[in-house]
Amino acid sequence: MPTVTTPNTGIEIFYEDTLPQGGNPDADVILLVMGLGAQMTLWPDELVAALAGDGFRVIRYDNRDIGLSQKMEGARAPSLPVQVLRKKIGFPAKVPYTLKDMADDGIGLLTALGIDRAHVVGASMGGMIVQLMAIHHPERLLTMTSIMSTTGNGKLPQAEKHAMDALVAPLKAMDEETIVAHGLNVVKNIGSPGFPFDPEAQRERVLRSIRRSVYPAGLPRQLAAIIDDGCRRSRLADVRVPTLVMHGEDDPLVKLEAGEDTARHISGARLVTIPGWGHDLPIPLVPRIAGEITAHARGG
Repeated sequence: MPTVTTPNTGIEIFYEDTLPQGGNPDADVILLVMGLGAQMTLWPDELVAALAGDGFRVIRYDNRDIGLSQKMEGARAPSLPVQVLRKKIGFPAKVPYTLKDMADDGIGLLTALGIDRAHVVGASMGGMIVQLMAIHHPERLLTMTSIMSTTGNGKLPQAEKHAMDALVAPLKAMDEETIVAHGLNVVKNIGSPGFPFDPEAQRERVLRSIRRSVYPAGLPRQLAAIIDDGCRRSRLADVRVPTLVMHGEDDPLVKLEAGEDTARHISGARLVTIPGWGHDLPIPLVPRIAGEITAHARGG
């Protein structure tokens, strides 16, 4: 299996390395960082193929505590109400790991693979992670793309209740049909109204994902890391990495205002919004998303 132990954080990371057409290992690298409770396979194969077809070496990986990367077995996250309350009154809550630790994992993966600098692309929580890469490791980044993400400012419009409820709902059982139904319910509640999914194709995609790995224990620990990191506005003000922000105009989970806020607080950032796009990566949008990432990487 393609795994490395990161030299800086000591975490075993599972990754996939796709060379560009022609097989040049020295091509510019695009590092794809996925979101909360999501495996690297949530990046569509079609998107990886499109970026590789544009001449980039594409690396995607499972964050710690998900997929085939190392799990933080036995670590306990504070309950969500307790953590939110302590955050509001200015008291830190003890978390198993931080969002910066997760950013350091990605940088450590690049180091282990002998890659000095890369274009980093993050979706949702992955967008937060690449923002922290830009804050703490700007010398390792060629460009940054933050997709459907946020600065973490608590005053921004919150997720629609149905979307958040679907995302954090506990699994009622661990049999395959229950898990598939859970996954389809998440997709239904956070997906793109302008790009409705094919139920059968989506079912097959969810089935492949859960047969690869099911690890619900990681989600509350990753969520704790997000809450612990708080607002990044002041930290993002110092970022000088060329930045692209992409956001759906109909995202029910991370509202459009969050993407606008991200672009507003990063010097020189370019904002691209797409009507009908929710909190997913619809296959019909892959050519547009790949094209924007490619143009940004070449321009940056």
